[in-house]
Amino acid sequence: MAEMSVTNTTASLQSFPKSPLCSLSTTKFNSSYHPSAIVSPIPRFCLISKYNSFRFSAAVVKAASSPHANTKDPMLPPYNVLITGGSKGIGYALAKEFLKAGDNVLICSRSDERVVSALDRLRVETGKQHVWGTKCDVREGDDVKNLVAFAKEKLKYIDIWINNAGSNAYSFKPLAEASDEDLIQVVTTNTLGLMICCREAINLMQNQPRGGHIFNIDGAGSDGRPTPRFDPSEFEISCRSLNFGECISIKCIQEVTSEAELEMQDVKNVLVHNLSPGMVTTDLLMSGANTKQAKFFINVLAEPADVVAEYLVPNIRSIPTNGSTKATYIRFLTGLKAYSQIFSRIAFGARRNRYVLED
Repeated sequence: MAEMSVTNTTASLQSFPKSPLCSLSTTKFNSSYHPSAIVSPIPRFCLISKYNSFRFSAAVVKAASSPHANTKDPMLPPYNVLITGGSKGIGYALAKEFLKAGDNVLICSRSDERVVSALDRLRVETGKQHVWGTKCDVREGDDVKNLVAFAKEKLKYIDIWINNAGSNAYSFKPLAEASDEDLIQVVTTNTLGLMICCREAINLMQNQPRGGHIFNIDGAGSDGRPTPRFDPSEFEISCRSLNFGECISIKCIQEVTSEAELEMQDVKNVLVHNLSPGMVTTDLLMSGANTKQAKFFINVLAEPADVVAEYLVPNIRSIPTNGSTKATYIRFLTGLKAYSQIFSRIAFGARRNRYVLED
């Protein structure tokens, strides 16, 4: 069985003196995704906080070669899809769209009750029965391993793994007012949870003749554009560096499992992609609609989860269908679209009071 290894955080970075992927600079991580679909193949993997509190190396995802690493069977629909955080919000909407497309879907959540409720609703709303669910806290390695075992039991293999689970602790306070508990919950879910899920997904998929595709969902602010008064919002508390002075970014973690890293480890049948749903009118977002600025941007830029999922799912499914061998970045709310909608609002008063009443 192929193994993954996570570098001990206390290990000296001198262990990797010749690694071309490891930058020892403590300058702020400044890589940004180009608006085009192709993700930059030049990752920087050493993330060092201003106070050396966090260290990750290029070996954080070290996938050993497997018998199937250099081979890949054709991947044809229906697809087997796993969605973390799939009991509500955009995760639930994605699950529904995949079911409507005829795929087999497995969801997870930290709550047994939410999983059971979501499964019942998905079966009723889609008329499909090929959907399963289980409890999983992505922050716990054993939970994610059990999720993989459950997936193999029910579906045998996973074609598409979507890392959607995230937290903002339902708090939209400025960072200075955030509690220790909120910060710990957000960072461990959105960074550690993502790394654990990527590790286990790669371990699973590199041993599948069909290979697999991993999709990491971006949060508000993860593309470098500010979302004022949304700290800690969706993934922003981890995406925008916690004011440590150095960027400890979801993007950095996503880059660790990039095409270049997998190629370095001779894993050629697994691809890592990114999804950007933009602002989605989920409970997570709407819990922060309590300021004039927040209400403005929610009305102007946000869309319901079903609308976003209807766009994302066909684009996700097209990647294995077309036999794509390149990492892709699928964006629902592009910069041009956002600026256009803001201009329409300012110039013509469009999109006012769509979801919340503005002052």
